[in-house]
Amino acid sequence: MKLKIGHLYPDLLNLYGDQGNIRCLQKRLAWRGIEAEVRQVLWGEQVDFSDLDLVLLGGGSDREQKLACMQLSRIREKFCRFVEEGGGVLAVCGGYQLLGRYYQTSRERIEGLGILDIYSEWEPRRLVSNSILKSPLAAAPVVGFENHGGRTYIGKHEPFGRVLFGYGNTRSSGQEGVIYRNVIGTYLHGPLLPKNPQICDVLLQRALERKYGPVGKLQSLADGLERRANDMIVERYCDGAYVMRERLQRFL
Repeated sequence: MKLKIGHLYPDLLNLYGDQGNIRCLQKRLAWRGIEAEVRQVLWGEQVDFSDLDLVLLGGGSDREQKLACMQLSRIREKFCRFVEEGGGVLAVCGGYQLLGRYYQTSRERIEGLGILDIYSEWEPRRLVSNSILKSPLAAAPVVGFENHGGRTYIGKHEPFGRVLFGYGNTRSSGQEGVIYRNVIGTYLHGPLLPKNPQICDVLLQRALERKYGPVGKLQSLADGLERRANDMIVERYCDGAYVMRERLQRFL
């Protein structure tokens, strides 16, 4: 088996170690004896979505987002088709905002791809924090780091997670990110996947099943270090394990 992973515009969109998400996908496939082919698509190059199984859109400044969207708008229909046909997408921060209808910055309105019925609006106070979520995609809490001026409104879409610590999409909604089909949009850097191997495996499992049909449960990996690191972050920022359990009960 083999998965083809497209990393879109890493020369523009690669804040806070988003490249690590690609490496995590590669390693967790390799440890299971599954081949991974990564295709970096630089700005100005064409994207062939028909030959990809997973796509990563990383984060970038407003200027880089605008440049990326100019390129992506030319292939919007193909990108939409990829999503509607179950293609896997991880979109982080600026990449997450690009999937929506628009991002209103302090100076201009950047038209998005309209793949998701969401929109983002800039506010002067940046939301900077370590973050902890309860996500329907993982049994363990999801941890990461957020730093964004935009507030993203997801309407009727399902959030990636409920905020246990941090700010999330708008600071007040209690929601973070978005889930749509096999798309995950999120503000969480870190990078996200090495800190949350369960989320990585969800993307891999769905991509493999889309391509090959039922493949059975992915082989378990020795994630002891990842689990301990996750526990440490949760206990540090959620006032200890007892308080964490109490907060989790609200969302179970």
